[in-house]
Amino acid sequence: MSDPTSPVPAAAEPDDPHLWLEEVTGERALGWVRERNAETIEELTGTESFGTLEREIREVLDADDRIPYVRRRGAYLYNFWQDATHPRGLWRRTTLEEYRKPVPDWDVLLDVDALAEQEGENWVWQGATVLRPGLNRCLVELSRGGADATVVREFDLESRSFVTDGFELPEAKSAVSWIDEDRIYVGTDFGPGSLTSSGYPRLVKEWRRGTPLEQAGLVYEGKPDDVAVYGLHDPTEGFERDVVVRSIDFHHSELHLRTADGLVRLDVPDDAKASMHREWLLVRTRSPWTVGGTEYPAGALLAADLAAYLAGGRELTLLFAPDAHTSLDSYSWTRNHLILDTLSDVQTRLRVLTPDPDGWRDEPLPVPASGAATITVSDTDPEQSDEYLVNASGFTEPSTLALGRVGGELETLKRAPAFFDGSAHTVEQHFATSADGTRIPYFVVGDRGDRPAPTLLTAYGGFELSLTPSYSGVVGRGWLSRGGTYVVANLRGGGEYGPEWHTQAVKANRHRVYEDFAAVAADLTTRGITTPESLGIQGGSNGGLLMGVMLTHYPELFGAVVSQVPLLDMRRYHKLLAGASWMAEYGDPDSEAEWAYLSEYSPYQNVEPGLHYPPVLFVTSTRDDRVHPAHARKMVARMRDYDYRTVRYYENIEGGHGAAADNAQLAFKWALVFEFLWRTLGTGS
Repeated sequence: MSDPTSPVPAAAEPDDPHLWLEEVTGERALGWVRERNAETIEELTGTESFGTLEREIREVLDADDRIPYVRRRGAYLYNFWQDATHPRGLWRRTTLEEYRKPVPDWDVLLDVDALAEQEGENWVWQGATVLRPGLNRCLVELSRGGADATVVREFDLESRSFVTDGFELPEAKSAVSWIDEDRIYVGTDFGPGSLTSSGYPRLVKEWRRGTPLEQAGLVYEGKPDDVAVYGLHDPTEGFERDVVVRSIDFHHSELHLRTADGLVRLDVPDDAKASMHREWLLVRTRSPWTVGGTEYPAGALLAADLAAYLAGGRELTLLFAPDAHTSLDSYSWTRNHLILDTLSDVQTRLRVLTPDPDGWRDEPLPVPASGAATITVSDTDPEQSDEYLVNASGFTEPSTLALGRVGGELETLKRAPAFFDGSAHTVEQHFATSADGTRIPYFVVGDRGDRPAPTLLTAYGGFELSLTPSYSGVVGRGWLSRGGTYVVANLRGGGEYGPEWHTQAVKANRHRVYEDFAAVAADLTTRGITTPESLGIQGGSNGGLLMGVMLTHYPELFGAVVSQVPLLDMRRYHKLLAGASWMAEYGDPDSEAEWAYLSEYSPYQNVEPGLHYPPVLFVTSTRDDRVHPAHARKMVARMRDYDYRTVRYYENIEGGHGAAADNAQLAFKWALVFEFLWRTLGTGS
């Protein structure tokens, strides 16, 4: 695996004086980080207001009466839990009967804090892949400091111990999946040429227990410029199958069935998402697709008999078609039913579809009243195979977790506590008009009678991800309960209105994301909700890029900017860590034509001296091996070169792309953000 801490040749970008900040753990770079951190900590912490913010946010994150979210595997419900006593967390399980109790009796499988102390490592839990159908072994993934790269170790769920001489991989961005108890699919750093340009596995191999990794047999080899490849085994009795997925870029992929005669590629468009369940093939389109003389729209969900489709048949059933207001957000199978999670003007609507000899029945699925709901489906217990868990919440409504079985009633299992007085706030949805006339929805949460007010506006606008109404005790405590107004904008580039809402704003049309956000900001002022001087904005990752563009192109609209784990140098983003995997979204800076539009908005290249920029706080993580911390480092360095005095910087040594490895770090980070915003925009109440 390429080392993200290795020095960057100075000749790589001779016009960039800050390349040395790309040396993640270089002595000079970390010295610069420590100096910036000290300045920010001295300015923003140590006061009574900061201490109160940090304490109240920590109470939310560590609350004992939070919902312990679970995933069913067989007879057990599994949960990963972090609190003040267990900052690194406990992986544990219980039964449904116990889970129904106010205080369940949990069986602890792995104590990550104890393991970290025992081994002298700063382990952060990254999940476990459990062997099916046996459910007696799993592949645990642990990262150092929260990075995407993990160490993989086989764990015995019966003895609660790591397996001596079991499957084990050193730190890398690996992909692993069980085939059976003695074989796994593995993609990892096998040496030079085994990773893609994005740093993910390019090879899928079958590794048999008791043999050296070097002897694992090659199953599939992707291309160097692919994003990644990986193998999967479906152990469903009577429908066992193996597949290899080739991710060409972030929005295009191929699915190959592994047969006795070799790999067989599934004949669907490479921008569609194909999946299999028992005898069914589902295809979710991202662009119009004509089959057998029928054109299906982008954003449709189609079903076919898998065996007939593989034999050449093309009889498809249209299960869902979008309209101007409604899109498909996600879908999940139970054993016999398909649950659709749809959005109607960004409000959740659940449907349940059931195949029968006369076609597919379509019925509404009951959910607790809320602004949004998500579905988790049981995947392993034959007797409970048509059960599902639904988690529902809204901006002012704490989560309710309910258990349902298709055709039956909902049983409320858990209710989250209220961390702020939701009754003191209203929720409104408005629409702003973007530069090209498109209506952009956004939600406003706050006290309608206290306007204009200090306002925090957030958005994402990328990768077809949707932002839906949800409860945040952190935002409630840190912002709403202190007199602030909170706004969530649903920009193009996201998925709120289906794939076309996303594709309208990729590559050369990326400017639409920024025009959408500027339109929402202006609309907030026009409606009297806030003023430019009292409007703060915050976003992370792709949303951090959005904040950088707002800072450099629309500074007059805002009073404060918070940019977290951001992309900012779009000239070099594709050369830094996982950046190459996002070129389908943004474009290729090495192409003259594509750099022409990237250069128009790339924040690092568009900072100019002598302008009036609003105060800005950049937050990132040394251990973020997805978005390189140098984006934020170099942006701050350039602004300091131009003598901007209102730029602040904080880099957490741990935390990965989330910029926090435990609740203490997360509370500190959010307290920094809110303290900065309140000092800049208002005093709160």
